[in-house]
Amino acid sequence: MSQAYYNPEIETMDRGELDALIEERVRYTVKYAAENSPFYRKWFERHGVKPGDIKAHEDLLELPVISGKTIRENQPPETDSFLFKSVDWKDVFTIHETSGTSGTPKGFFLTWEDWERYAEKYARIFTSQGFGSGDRVVVCASYGMNVGANTMTLAASQIGMAIIPEGKCTFPLRVIESYRPTGIVGSVFKLLNLARRMRAEGLEPQESGIEKLVVGGEAFAEESRNYLAEIWGCPVYNIYGSTEGTMCGECSEISGLHVPEDMVHMDVYDPRIENFVPDGECGRVVLSTLLPVGAKAGNLLLNYDTEDTTVVITRNPCPCGRTHMKIMTPQREAETVWVANTPFNRVDVERGVFQRGNMDYLTGEYEAFLYGDEDEGEVTLRVSMECENPETCDRDFIKENFLRAFLQYRLLLSRAYDEGFFKILFNFTGHKGLELHKIKGRPKRLVDRR
Repeated sequence: MSQAYYNPEIETMDRGELDALIEERVRYTVKYAAENSPFYRKWFERHGVKPGDIKAHEDLLELPVISGKTIRENQPPETDSFLFKSVDWKDVFTIHETSGTSGTPKGFFLTWEDWERYAEKYARIFTSQGFGSGDRVVVCASYGMNVGANTMTLAASQIGMAIIPEGKCTFPLRVIESYRPTGIVGSVFKLLNLARRMRAEGLEPQESGIEKLVVGGEAFAEESRNYLAEIWGCPVYNIYGSTEGTMCGECSEISGLHVPEDMVHMDVYDPRIENFVPDGECGRVVLSTLLPVGAKAGNLLLNYDTEDTTVVITRNPCPCGRTHMKIMTPQREAETVWVANTPFNRVDVERGVFQRGNMDYLTGEYEAFLYGDEDEGEVTLRVSMECENPETCDRDFIKENFLRAFLQYRLLLSRAYDEGFFKILFNFTGHKGLELHKIKGRPKRLVDRR
């Protein structure tokens, strides 16, 4: 039992008992926020909320939803102090910031207790994926102000797993040959590029000793996961985490990401952030920190709109034995665009690129740009794909595969394409021929230039 679960008592808890635990932690967390967070103390007063009235997770619906903008408005330089900080400075262990891609980085303050809870979330995930004592895992994630890589490293110490903290997937290949890691954490494209580099040096990924890959930091198409698994010859697991403390992950079943419901409460709201949506429907991820009774937190969030979207797949027990609910991989709403009254996401473009037949010709690297104005007649999606060899690339075959996958189940978009109001243009390049290769930082693969 202990080998299959990191914390079997919590991970396999009966749904009724788990719900009761959640309710207890909702009440304590709201009370802690009112007593220790300058922001929430004023927030409750301003909205006429009595913390004692919040007794169940459904009562959170009565509270307003906050956003990243709210956090930035309540920290320097907008205010003199960090109003979300909910402990004295003497209790702060580390200070962290988000990436700042959508404005001033949001500041977060973690106590050692916070770190222990963060680490347990990842320890549960790694254990559910079959990692444990004796495993050696290369982490290709930043060891900077973000918490992800550091949390994984701390989690590894809890389960007897060794971490090789490279930070980037451009590490020397001797690391694989010398230390024989059993797993790698990175993004889809980092891991594809690493495999390509290995093959160029005569090292076959499937013979490298890598038994598992963990992909985090971005949503991806199932087709790209399948291709990555084929190249490496091993399972590919998905994780979703944030500085705000989300941290969900797939178990060995690979059928959705388990949410650590005892430590973070996740609701899925409609697009207007007015009400819950039923399980099985897509909506905005709104999370609330859950603290064990008596615990402290450097920061906590109630009804925080992550601006990501997901679907609750099930709250029934998983075949792995875990009872915590499972969700689909969250997608960033900022990566979703609308054409012909139809939304599509970067992942939808990626699905068209990674159709299996296409990968006989493509590297997987792509970018897409939207141009035009529907009010003036037409919109154009320009998709650029990197070829292994532009001279032998079967462009017509790739276009046909892409269009079939991309337009499937999108009746209005397909009709606009047939009628010429929505055009899709294709561009094929050689290695390093895409615009994203010339830009520093995390590349945007779907850009709306309308």
